[in-house]
Amino acid sequence: MNAQLNDVPRHSWLGAPIDARPLFAPELAALMATLRGLAPTDWAKEAVPGWTVRDLAAHLLCDFYGRLARDRDGHQEGPGFAPGETLEAFIHRINQEWVDAYRRVSPAALTDTLDLIGGQVARFFAATDPNVPSLGVSWAGVDPAPMWLDSARDFTEFWTHRQQIRHAVGQDTDPDPRFLSAVLDTFMRALPHTLRKATAPVGTQIQVGIDGAAGGTWTVTATGERWSLAEPDTERPAALVRLDAETAWRLCTRGIQPDAAVAHILIDGDRELAEAACQIVAIVY
Repeated sequence: MNAQLNDVPRHSWLGAPIDARPLFAPELAALMATLRGLAPTDWAKEAVPGWTVRDLAAHLLCDFYGRLARDRDGHQEGPGFAPGETLEAFIHRINQEWVDAYRRVSPAALTDTLDLIGGQVARFFAATDPNVPSLGVSWAGVDPAPMWLDSARDFTEFWTHRQQIRHAVGQDTDPDPRFLSAVLDTFMRALPHTLRKATAPVGTQIQVGIDGAAGGTWTVTATGERWSLAEPDTERPAALVRLDAETAWRLCTRGIQPDAAVAHILIDGDRELAEAACQIVAIVY
C-alpha cells in the first residue's frame, strides 16, 4: 500500500499544501540578528508569562533538538507521560524542565548553539518529502499530519517565538510578508477543527479575510462530515469575518483572547458562526 497516495484525499479538507521548507533558513537568520542585537539586560525581560527572553530562546533550542532527535535521528529515548497526564500538561512540563536546566547557560553560548543546531534543522526540513505522514497537529485535528503541515506548524512556532522576543525588547512584529503570509496561511488550517462542533446545513460557508500584504481570504464549508477548506467559494457566505494581520496571529497564538479580539474584527452575516470561527487557536493551549 502506498501511504503517500492513501493520505492525500484524507487530508484534502485542510486545503492546498503549504511549502514552508525554504523559509527555515531565512527565519533562523532573522532570529540570529535579533538575538545578537540584544543588550545584556534584554535577556532578563519577560517574553511570555513566566519566561524571560533567555528562557524562550532556550525553549527554541529544545524544539530544534527535539525535531532532529525524533525525525532525523530516530532517537526514541526521552521523557514520557506521567500517569493521567494530558498532552497539554506533558508538553508544558517537559518544556519547563528544559528551560530550568538551561538557565545555567550563558546568552552567548545559547545563541551560538541555536545558530549551529538551527542550521541543521533548516537543512533537515529542506530535504523532507511534504506528503509523507508526520507528527500530528492537534489544533488542526489531524494525526498523523502530512509533513507539509507539520513543518509549517514548526515554522509558525519559531516565527511566533521570535516575535515574542521582539515585543519583549520594544520592537514591533516583523512585517516581512515572506514569513507572515506563511504563518497566517498555516494558522487558518485550524478553521475546520475549530468549527467541529458548529452545526450548519451542508454547503454553508464562512469566509475569513485578513487585510494587508501578508493577508488573504480563506473559506471553510460545512460538508456534513466536517468543515473543509477544499470546497469552491459560493457567491455569498453565511458569515464574513475580516481582521488585520496583527490581530489574526495574536488571536491564533492567544496573545489576545477571542472576546478581546472581536472588538477588532468586522463581522457580517451569521454572528454565531462568525464568533465560532473567532475561537480559532493554532498552538497547544
